Amino acid sequence: MTVTLADVAARARVSPATVSRVLNGNYPVAASTRERVLRAVDELDYVLNGPASSLAAATSDLVGILVNDIADPFFGIMAGAAQTEISGQEGSGRAGGEKLAVVCNTGGSPERELTYLTLLQRQRAAAVVLTGGALEDPDHIAAMAAKLAKLADAGTRVVLCGRPPLPGSEAVVAALAFDNRGGGRRLTEHLLALGHRRIGYVAGPPERTTTRHRLEGHRAALAAAGIDEDQSHVTVHGPYARRSGYDATLELLRRDPDLTAIVAANDTVALGACAALRDQGLRIPEDISVAGFDDLPFSVDAVPALTTVRLPLHEAGARAGRLAMGNEAPPPGGIATIGAELMARASTAPPRKE
Repeated sequence: MTVTLADVAARARVSPATVSRVLNGNYPVAASTRERVLRAVDELDYVLNGPASSLAAATSDLVGILVNDIADPFFGIMAGAAQTEISGQEGSGRAGGEKLAVVCNTGGSPERELTYLTLLQRQRAAAVVLTGGALEDPDHIAAMAAKLAKLADAGTRVVLCGRPPLPGSEAVVAALAFDNRGGGRRLTEHLLALGHRRIGYVAGPPERTTTRHRLEGHRAALAAAGIDEDQSHVTVHGPYARRSGYDATLELLRRDPDLTAIVAANDTVALGACAALRDQGLRIPEDISVAGFDDLPFSVDAVPALTTVRLPLHEAGARAGRLAMGNEAPPPGGIATIGAELMARASTAPPRKE
């Protein structure tokens, strides 16, 4: 049955005029009333601007790009490359085949992620690109699968970039997943080959897929080298932020002052780790080696230049943009694993001999 504006009004206990004002945003409405109307719209899956039956296959010129933190170069590079492919560089500036790419900053909030998807659904977005690691929470995964299914049913192309496939979802056109496990393993193998055996790890948030996969790669390398003891005492979790790297490094040194190397969850965290080590009077890499992940633009200019794992962020974002526009065929099975390359630089060296 087609859901009407009157149905929404009845559910929200307001007049149809009030629903129209909320959806069109052309008249002040009390915050509590607005929230009640939007909740009713979401619950009833109301489609804006006309009968759902006539709009089910119609999409707008809008494309949403969801990022955790636009200030983080990891997301900014991917979003910028995707936006370039989506918006097009050759247009005349007049309405044609171009799309309006809008970057939605979730701040890492699962609630905001779902809210943005709901808003994009109401605007009948032509495509949605979700970037970065996913939250490993069963309830959120189920909610995401349901929301993406509604988007796909309405004709929206859904692309994941730097994010693993969503379990139990057939709504995704393509998932471009980084080889975080392989990259994490190669990075730690590099340190082991230099002779390091006491390696601390500054991990990201434990609930994120990126965190788990990189840490699994690290520990797989240790296990293959015969280092089988529990690593929890030399692993500290925290946000993907410089301050987190600083604080976690101090904690690692407190737990094990004899560490000879520290692996950071990403390059930004690694910068914080380097700062903490310098403040403790330790030299990099003479006293302790440091490695990061992602190969963000500043990594090669750090002093010393940071050993890290390169992810082709720009290339992945551009490919996601082409997939979102239908300008590139999806990979076989809808899933592509994007390789990670070790970049050995001056921040790592053999451990100091006593």
